[in-house]
Amino acid sequence: MDTARTPMKLRLFTAGLLGLCALASAAGLIDNKNQASISSGADKPENAKKPKVLIVIGDATELLDTMYPVYRLQEAGFQPVFATPEKRVYQTVLHEVKPGWTITKEWEGYTINSDIAFKDIKPEEYAGIFFSGGRAPEYIREDEALLAATRWFWENKKPMMSVCHGVEIPARAGIVKGLRMATVPKCKFDLEVCGGIFVNAPVVIDRHMVSGRTFHDNGAFVGPWIKMLEAQRDQK
Repeated sequence: MDTARTPMKLRLFTAGLLGLCALASAAGLIDNKNQASISSGADKPENAKKPKVLIVIGDATELLDTMYPVYRLQEAGFQPVFATPEKRVYQTVLHEVKPGWTITKEWEGYTINSDIAFKDIKPEEYAGIFFSGGRAPEYIREDEALLAATRWFWENKKPMMSVCHGVEIPARAGIVKGLRMATVPKCKFDLEVCGGIFVNAPVVIDRHMVSGRTFHDNGAFVGPWIKMLEAQRDQK
């Protein structure tokens, strides 16, 4: 065997194999859906009868803030529904404070397919609502349809949850006066200027609002919210 030519043979073989895979994929012989944008499954018939829960996101939503609660909802038998400014694909981000940094560094995360635009939300069709973090709340908090839906969930005592910058949405909606909430410390002002009470804790439960500071607290605050949703479901 001519070992000097083996690397070239391997490269040619690999190139040929990749070419065949590309042709097979184009012909529909290989399913690449598992590598596509994240979808909630809300459009699948088998999920139609599950209680629906709104997941409020936008471009630059933090990935881990968002997806841990989504999977917990699915495990508990609920159907998450991604609600956004308009129905399209949205880009998530990853946030981490690196050594030597005083603010978060940002990377691109996965993309998420929206299920419904804020203007099309009918709140009475949903069991609860979750405000994810990242940079998205900084701009989606000005959407009047989202603010109206947020007020409806509060007034109707539905299970609500917020993490990190997500607090900016209920604060902007005017429902946090006298409400104790956890959030990332740099959002303390956003909460307090609207009458809320900042609590630096991994989980805060005040009436039907559950909140946490960041995704590092996911294991503390998501569970109590799921239990609220389950208790509400079991009463029906």
